[in-house]
Amino acid sequence: MGRGKYTQPMDGEQMTERTRAVAVVGFDHMHAGDFIKAILEHPAAEICGVWDSDPRRRDMVCDDLGVPARVRFDDVSELAATGPDLVVVCSTTHEHGVWVEYFAAQGIDVMVEKPFAVSLAEADRMISAAEKEGTRLAVNWPLAWYPVHRTTRRLIAEGRIGAVTEVHYYDGNRGPLHHLHDKKSVVGVALEDKRSTWWYRAAEGGGSLLDYLGYGATLATWFRDGELPTEVTTRTHVPTGDEVDEQSVTVAAYAAGLSTFQTRWGTFTDPWTHQPYPRCGFVVVGTQGTIASFDYEDHVSVQTPDCPAGAQVPVDVLPLSEQNGVANFIHALDIGASVEGPISPAISRAGQCVVDAAMISAREHRTVELGASL
Repeated sequence: MGRGKYTQPMDGEQMTERTRAVAVVGFDHMHAGDFIKAILEHPAAEICGVWDSDPRRRDMVCDDLGVPARVRFDDVSELAATGPDLVVVCSTTHEHGVWVEYFAAQGIDVMVEKPFAVSLAEADRMISAAEKEGTRLAVNWPLAWYPVHRTTRRLIAEGRIGAVTEVHYYDGNRGPLHHLHDKKSVVGVALEDKRSTWWYRAAEGGGSLLDYLGYGATLATWFRDGELPTEVTTRTHVPTGDEVDEQSVTVAAYAAGLSTFQTRWGTFTDPWTHQPYPRCGFVVVGTQGTIASFDYEDHVSVQTPDCPAGAQVPVDVLPLSEQNGVANFIHALDIGASVEGPISPAISRAGQCVVDAAMISAREHRTVELGASL
């Protein structure tokens, strides 16, 4: 669907003369508002529809962000009939498969917000649906667009620290009830509020492990060019009276050694306001050095044989196509390519393999074996 034209290339990229129509379905995930902002701010995108099972929840976000009433749909089939180039799904994780199948059957490309799926079987269900209909599928991992982590990936690819031997990851926030769309802080969260949200329901994909381990496992797989661990061992902490965990620790065994992935709801501060301790982000160890890549920093810290004391490397200035999931997907559409990197089905599926193994390990209190590569 062409809805207008622009002629100026962005950030040196070769672009088509076409405005892309993008829709947002589901407001269960607070990142729906982030996607709307990304669509509204993109010079070659237009928001063609928004829908949620709860119109009041949809309207609260849309009123705040200035989304016109004419694109707010009460019937999702009417939204689909507008012919979007891309639908972004921000439903509960449990519902991702249903929505991917629904839109793929209509020839519409889909990006689901992280986490990818509640299980590897559900991830494969989505991949199969897209492949069957010849549509694109992507999984948005917001950490993938942080300049620090993209700079880290570039430095690894350039061989700055040799071959990757370990990845150590710690990430989370104060908890999903403590903020709304656009990182707006919520004051006075009561314990009983947990009972009213899908984030704390196991059947709908709640818990810090599902919320954050996929980030670490997926980006680590990206850093390691597709290598998967051979074994995974995980422990979780489920507060008394809750269905899901608020903390998890995963030890992953690779041929070169052990890596660790930790998730936490209940950090002292949110990392986008003040970095808590432990700091949120990654430490990557290689055969010839290390990289510390912490969320929201303006530099990465690199140790090498030439500079064992460590040096700060400014983060890369990213082109528009690497700044958020909407922009990246639009770029792929414009050049006629598949999505690549951590948001691709292949790398995201690899991350889901680790998540599945971790869930089994935590549930059955044992180490889980899995394949060593994609």
